[in-house]
Amino acid sequence: MKQPALLITLWLALLAPVAAANISDAPSADNAAKTHNPATYGVHGMAVFGGKQGLYASHLPMFHAPHDYQLVLQFHLMDPALNARLKKQLDGKSQLWTLAPEKFEIDRLAPASPHPLRAFNGDLVFGHFEQGGKTRYANARIAVDKVLLFRQLSPEQKNNDKAQYWQIGSGKQRFLLKNIDSRPDFDHIVPVSVEAHAPTGMVTVEKHQLQEPGAQLLQAAIQDQLKTKAQVGKSVYFYTDDLN
Repeated sequence: MKQPALLITLWLALLAPVAAANISDAPSADNAAKTHNPATYGVHGMAVFGGKQGLYASHLPMFHAPHDYQLVLQFHLMDPALNARLKKQLDGKSQLWTLAPEKFEIDRLAPASPHPLRAFNGDLVFGHFEQGGKTRYANARIAVDKVLLFRQLSPEQKNNDKAQYWQIGSGKQRFLLKNIDSRPDFDHIVPVSVEAHAPTGMVTVEKHQLQEPGAQLLQAAIQDQLKTKAQVGKSVYFYTDDLN
């Protein structure tokens, strides 16, 4: 009576390695082929600016997927020495640096994203990464500290006779960033120095088609609307071609 039981035991023992092999060969959730949403997945180039008080990156938007988002990040580089060096190199200067990141889904940076993007790799480029810029720091590791602005752009034709600017930063060293609310429109980033405790509200100026607002116009608007002394520098970035 014990012989059939012994045979069953031996049979199970012989099958066990096969079963184990089948389990180990099966793709895990981590190793399974990943699918990406083509509506938001791509190389999301960004303009980089900032200084001692913080580093920022502004997505270079368009009116079509996957780039139809206006986005501003506050970030730091995970390499402390490189982070300090970049802050010193930027330091409120009117010079363009851009970020050419690895591909990702931009909606992972939305405040309510179920799978938020906390860090990614990218090349830091002096100049425009698609227009002859020079890579200064390749494959840097970027940590997302805070998403300051995230909004999807409307593709509808629209004209506003006012240009509104967000303030990026809250100390003496700040930047004005154009709120993209028309089509066609322009992307504009300009440094400004204000009093330490100046209000952080939006600034509005008259808009003359796609002409770049001058420093004097922006400076007068800040002083009038925010009731603070201000000094506006030369633009870090001004571009119209991608927002037609």
